[in-house]
Amino acid sequence: MTFYVAREGSKLWRRVCMETFVELQLLAEKWKLLLAGLIFQYIHGLAARGVHYIHRPGPTLQDLGFFLLPELGQERAYISETLFAFLFVSFVLWTFHPFILQSKKFYTVLLWRRVLAFLVASQTLRIITFYSTQLPGPNYHCREGSKLARLPRPDSVVEVLLINFPHGVIYGCGDLIFSSHMIFTLVFVLTYQKYGTKRCIKQIAWLIAVALSFLIVASRKHYTVDVVVAWYTVNLVVFFVDKKLPELPDRSSGVPSPMLPLSTKDRDSKSKEENHKLMNGNSLDSADWRQRTQVNGKLLEDVNAVNADGPMNST
Repeated sequence: MTFYVAREGSKLWRRVCMETFVELQLLAEKWKLLLAGLIFQYIHGLAARGVHYIHRPGPTLQDLGFFLLPELGQERAYISETLFAFLFVSFVLWTFHPFILQSKKFYTVLLWRRVLAFLVASQTLRIITFYSTQLPGPNYHCREGSKLARLPRPDSVVEVLLINFPHGVIYGCGDLIFSSHMIFTLVFVLTYQKYGTKRCIKQIAWLIAVALSFLIVASRKHYTVDVVVAWYTVNLVVFFVDKKLPELPDRSSGVPSPMLPLSTKDRDSKSKEENHKLMNGNSLDSADWRQRTQVNGKLLEDVNAVNADGPMNST
């Protein structure tokens, strides 16, 4: 039993090391795009913090979702956050499964490059939208009478840039249309829909997305329009951005991607194949294969050339 565990542990460690080596090579090539996507997450948070300064509380707007769904109340507001956190953590762990599992379909660096592109495009539209029109926040801390509904004028630029994380993110107001939680949820679910392999998990993911939509409205964190707009906007953004991006190489076939260097085993195998071709008198390029014949110590690529020289020599 101990020997089996040690052997499997050794295999797992080798797999992690090999995958890390490959992913680091990709990261060295794509790090600028990934860094830009991560920096934009801060810009998005900064924009949400900025709109809070101009937020003005007022009466809660008439909303169909508020009429149909019972209010959960402040004491149950954690339900939607817990479900969202579960989805978020599950997706992040899934994107790193190629480091551990033998069956893999994508490269983690390339997948996150794609995910960040979807997020940046959706969040850009969100920033434009919630700065265009500020609605009175329906959340409890954004209503009239709450001390958090309005932010005092900042004393310095540094105070704005620090965005009071995480308190400023949790208790933000004014960044309503459209829901940021739904942006992350739909981007993650759509990504797994395309690159995931378990059908049951895909169905569960969509059920979580639907349940989260209702919970967000029932918690009064967003108006129904914020969630509805997110559903069709994010789907359209992912659809069009996905068409513009190069498709990810499929690793499920086991064939190494041409964009990545071959492993030592694959390189040795390729060298043996090339040597075998040379010994047989074949060109390395299979498309340039021609029969070769030795005449007077020289290699001729076409037997017809030898036949054509025959009459000339005889005369």
